[in-house]
Amino acid sequence: MKKSTAEESRSHKAQVVVDRLGKKLNRQIVGSMVACVHCGLCTDSCHYVLSNPGDPTYAPAYKADRIRKIFKRHYDWTGRVFPWLVGAKTVMTDEELEELKDISFGKCTNCRRCSLNCPMGVDFATMNRMTRGLLVSVGIMPEGVATVSKDQWELGNQMGVLKEDYLETLEWMEEELQDELDDPSAKIPVDKEDCAVVYSINPREAKYDPRTIGDAAKIFHAAGEDWTMPSDGWDMTNFGLFSGDDELGGAVARHLFDRVQELGGKKLVISECGHGYRSTRCEAPNWAKYDVPFEMESSVETMLRYVKEGRIKLDKTRNSKPVTFHDSCNLARSCGITEEPRELLNLVCTDFREMYPNREENYCCTGGGGAMSMSEYTPRRLKSGKVKAEQLKATGAKVVVTSCHNCVDGLTDVIRHYELDMEVTQLVNLVAEALVIEKPARVPTVVEDLPLAGRRIVVADDEPDQLLYLATVMEDYGATVYQAASGDEALTLVRKEKPDLVTLDLAMPGRPVTEIYEVLRSDSELEGLKICIITGRPEMRELIYQRMETPPDGYLDKPLSEDDLLRGVRKVLELSHQEV
Repeated sequence: MKKSTAEESRSHKAQVVVDRLGKKLNRQIVGSMVACVHCGLCTDSCHYVLSNPGDPTYAPAYKADRIRKIFKRHYDWTGRVFPWLVGAKTVMTDEELEELKDISFGKCTNCRRCSLNCPMGVDFATMNRMTRGLLVSVGIMPEGVATVSKDQWELGNQMGVLKEDYLETLEWMEEELQDELDDPSAKIPVDKEDCAVVYSINPREAKYDPRTIGDAAKIFHAAGEDWTMPSDGWDMTNFGLFSGDDELGGAVARHLFDRVQELGGKKLVISECGHGYRSTRCEAPNWAKYDVPFEMESSVETMLRYVKEGRIKLDKTRNSKPVTFHDSCNLARSCGITEEPRELLNLVCTDFREMYPNREENYCCTGGGGAMSMSEYTPRRLKSGKVKAEQLKATGAKVVVTSCHNCVDGLTDVIRHYELDMEVTQLVNLVAEALVIEKPARVPTVVEDLPLAGRRIVVADDEPDQLLYLATVMEDYGATVYQAASGDEALTLVRKEKPDLVTLDLAMPGRPVTEIYEVLRSDSELEGLKICIITGRPEMRELIYQRMETPPDGYLDKPLSEDDLLRGVRKVLELSHQEV
């Protein structure tokens, strides 16, 4: 088709975009281009629209029409025959491409909530990613996108972390882990061949949040996993997903996949990152044209599997703050991972509260689609976070958990901007905090030398894991321990066994523990009994001492380390210092 005189004046970049558009068309793209009936149902799904009422330029259908009109003009017969009827229009200048950049990068995070709610099956996010890729191919993109893409092309990771800095971080975290566990066998193996698990991470962990590496290593160690981390090819994120650059996406994927194969890894475990999981597990094999010969799974699935297999034990009372969960768009909407994090949360914390809407219908953290790298759009991004701030505030939680590093940064910005009293963390941090490390008891050669030798103790707690932990520690140090799961059961055991000490949890089924306490104190046959309160409710301390006529002999706050527990029990029993 011969170009008109006007079209001959089209800029080179605009011509490249028009030509490359034709090469990007496939069934999914064309279907989305022609299926939209402009019903408006997508409009109320978009957090940009909800936070910017009255501005139609944020509506998903409006944004999609910016690329759809070019498709209709050049690749759909209706636009060539009746351009005025179907809104077909070409693109002529670099200035028009800049406007397209503002829409595709600055007014959409590719969260896919509009796609999920479209009755016609229009995938707005896929169209928008394609538009970004067309612009990137001619060098039109936000500066941050160009910088991150360059780092991933040249250095193999999107944050420009040098190999020596990465390895130094792993060495540092290994030393921290050994000190924490007092166990020189705790390692972060690097380039170990033929392992069951190769662990890949987000560069943000090495650069800004190495505690997540240490926490993951702690969990792998406790589970007895045969694992390693690569010295290179360790970045499982892929900025090709955000930029629309399939060539970059394929190159990054091959780098990671090749390294896992070189190490002979049986399974690739992907740390908590929504876009990292989606790009590596779901998209990258297509970009790289790679037949992946090993398994891949999210570390969320890995941690949950360890619990179910009995490879790690958790004490949920160590995470007692009210917690809510933010579903990453890429994990929930694009990959269907919604129930695994909730199942794990209920095993790892005492007060989990849903935010609404949730799962596939959850709103974006504002940081998706690479938005955190586009500083020029920060004010717009934070304004669009109003709907997320309202979601978070309504839960009343003090901690928001997310399995995505982009979401950690996006939510942190929203919390700071809207002055919410919350903190952000990830499941790996909560699991590591709740992890019960069963260290062998340091048993003296003479039994009588044990610190609690000859002492008889009743331990009462309605949490089976906590009850077992308390009893095991005291038994390891020589005590004879009787276990009770309620206050009434503790009362019966105390009257029967006449122990030296009883520990009471404040929240147990049956009669109020305060009533049980008073009964124990008033029993003349139990005059020498020591009573220690062990609870996960530190706010009750003052109330307990005010309410009880005779205060307890001791009061300990959960979670308790082994040393803290032994020290507290010895103090209550008025034992002299003995070496543990």
